[in-house]
Amino acid sequence: MIERLVGMQAQVPENPYVALWSRLEGFDPHEVSDLLAERRAVRGHAMRSTIHLLSARDCLAIQPLTRPVLLRGFESPFRRGLTGADPDEIAAAGLELLEERPRTRAELSKLLAPRWADADPANLAYAVSHYGRLVQVPPRGLWGRGGQATWAPTDHWLTGHEPASTTIDELLLRYLAAFGPATAADARTWSGLTGLRAVFERLRPQLVSFRDERGRELFDVPDAPFPDPDTPAPPRFLPEYDNVALSHDDRSRIIGSDWPGQPPAGPKWTGSLLVDGFYRGRWRITDGELSIEGLEPTPELEAEGRRLHEFAALSRAGS
Repeated sequence: MIERLVGMQAQVPENPYVALWSRLEGFDPHEVSDLLAERRAVRGHAMRSTIHLLSARDCLAIQPLTRPVLLRGFESPFRRGLTGADPDEIAAAGLELLEERPRTRAELSKLLAPRWADADPANLAYAVSHYGRLVQVPPRGLWGRGGQATWAPTDHWLTGHEPASTTIDELLLRYLAAFGPATAADARTWSGLTGLRAVFERLRPQLVSFRDERGRELFDVPDAPFPDPDTPAPPRFLPEYDNVALSHDDRSRIIGSDWPGQPPAGPKWTGSLLVDGFYRGRWRITDGELSIEGLEPTPELEAEGRRLHEFAALSRAGS
């Protein structure tokens, strides 16, 4: 499923666990934790320059493709603080330090600061994480555990793995298989990449297309499922950040007009509710209690909520 969704939004370490629990029958969170511990999956920058949970082979394939997004994200907030220092040189020095052992950004800042005394120390570390291809290493991201964001070079951490795919065309075909029908603007929002209209035109012979109610052209892969509009859509508890809401430019296809909005910052166990296929409410677990905001509970919703509560309790118990 991690590869099916082309990686999973993971800047909040618990989010992929809730996202997989909501999608898979009999999901065992220890399977994901084991994948991370065994380096068969990793957490690293990918689409939109945000942290994703990826298989090892997808990380090796996707990070080079999305590197321009990460570099673009560095420019405005961080480059000025380098006071003219070359970010490529900083990244090279940082990668040498990370090959010795994984380190936090704070550790990198301290070690790099003497060499670039005029630069902001924190921005030196961000130059390494934006210009070098890195992953966050365990115990951060493991089930029922935590830890600081500690970084290692992707190629060094994943020695022995081969990339899954290497072209923008293949990446967009996988995106459509997971999230189509979609426009070029949707794919740009999902990936952060630009110039995708030309890629869709190049792929057109391999795709099918539709027109939505507003006349926009939507692309899809030919063998994608196309459920009947009357197909039941049971309630789903999704994490704070989930692929389904972050993979389209036009979010009205899933965000209802009465959705109370993104959950406020606070508990790590928090998120949104899908009812009849639309975002309708919010949920949170505080002091061991599940609460729902924005809509009246139904028996079906309460039953699903009890399942989520039991799932979250396993993490708190460390089991």
